[in-house]
Amino acid sequence: MKILITGAAGFLGSALANHMVRKGHEVRGIDDLSTGNAQTIAPGVRFTQGDIMDRPKLWTLLQDVDCVFHLAARVAVQESILYPREYNAANVGGTVSLMEAMRDVGVKRVVFTSSGAVYGVQEKQPLTEEMVPAPDSPYAVSKLSAEYYIRTIGQLWEIETVSLRIFNAYGPGQRLPSSHPPVIPNFLRQAVHQGTIVIHNSGHQTRDYVFLDDVVQAIAAAGTAPGIDGKTINVGSGTETSVKELAELVNAISGSKAEAIYNPNAKGGVERMRADISRAKKYLKYSPRTSLKEGLRLTLERDARF
Repeated sequence: MKILITGAAGFLGSALANHMVRKGHEVRGIDDLSTGNAQTIAPGVRFTQGDIMDRPKLWTLLQDVDCVFHLAARVAVQESILYPREYNAANVGGTVSLMEAMRDVGVKRVVFTSSGAVYGVQEKQPLTEEMVPAPDSPYAVSKLSAEYYIRTIGQLWEIETVSLRIFNAYGPGQRLPSSHPPVIPNFLRQAVHQGTIVIHNSGHQTRDYVFLDDVVQAIAAAGTAPGIDGKTINVGSGTETSVKELAELVNAISGSKAEAIYNPNAKGGVERMRADISRAKKYLKYSPRTSLKEGLRLTLERDARF
């Protein structure tokens, strides 16, 4: 199969690209390298530095492609609150640009990586795809808007589409920006260096943490799975873990005694998040294999930064 991956130098994108090359697919990738790292991409990937708003470049890369995996996006929730216009341009405008280029060239399937953040605050758990989304950040709004654009444009132009709502993915190679770093690599860094683990609010808020390898399994399966056109599918572990429990587990796995301190005035986000993954099991034959304990161990083992 010939595929194009947008955001191919990012955390998920590079892992997917490398996996698909190992499986024998012809893989093309594009990334503007604003946050990605081309050094993480396997030599077998035909990589191009570029912007998905560059239509002529997309036309070239899309020739004879069977499926596009659309991962290019800006992904920091707190940053999106400061820069909503930029998030709309990249995540919504970039998606529409890609869909138009696919229409022009005649590519017939796209797999879009959305986010569990689109659910926002919900009264019930686990979170099912039938629930009405309640996005509470510009990032979440941009992902939900892109879902609607992809599904609507797909119906109008006869392109098969599927949106995967990825929950809290983690694993080796995840970016650690100085501002608003993801919780797991941040906690691991603090633990390994005997720093201080700062927990926002009470620490009782829960998240569904899903290991990188399991996410890649689901995304790859969506490239060829039958009967998923127009569907939205959750990708998580199906298990919720509190931030307090996560901090304790990070210390245990790393052998650290890093002190956890609480910032009760900081916003901790929604109280609970757990994905219902029954639809992923049904349509993608998805079965997350990595527990949080094992995933943390593998992250420490595989990531040289720790």
